[in-house]
Amino acid sequence: MAKPITDKAEVSIDFPDKFYMGSFSRESRFGVTADAGGVHLWLERTGENRRKVSFHVHYHLLTGILEAMADAIRSGEPIDDTFRNDLAVAAGRLGTAFAEQPPTNRT
Repeated sequence: MAKPITDKAEVSIDFPDKFYMGSFSRESRFGVTADAGGVHLWLERTGENRRKVSFHVHYHLLTGILEAMADAIRSGEPIDDTFRNDLAVAAGRLGTAFAEQPPTNRT
C-alpha cells in the first residue's frame, strides 16, 4: 500500500560511466512489502518528472543495516527530539510485529 512521503529521500547510483540521482519529497509516495526472503521498498515520484526506485533487501543484510544504524545513532550527533521519538516508536512497532508473528519451522 502506497503512503505519502512526509519528509524527503535522496537516491544516487554511481556506475563507472554513469551517475543517477533523484529526490523524493512531499509529492512522492513509498511502499514496503515483506516476503519470506526480505523486504521490498520502493519510492515513486509521479507527474512530469516521474521516477521510481525500488530494491529488495534480504533479512541478513537488513539485520546488519539496523545494527549499523544503531551504532551510527549511538556515536553520532544528537538527534532532534521529534525525530528521535518518532524513530523510537517505529522501532517499537517493528519489535511488536516480530513478537506477534508465529514462529516457522524453517532451518
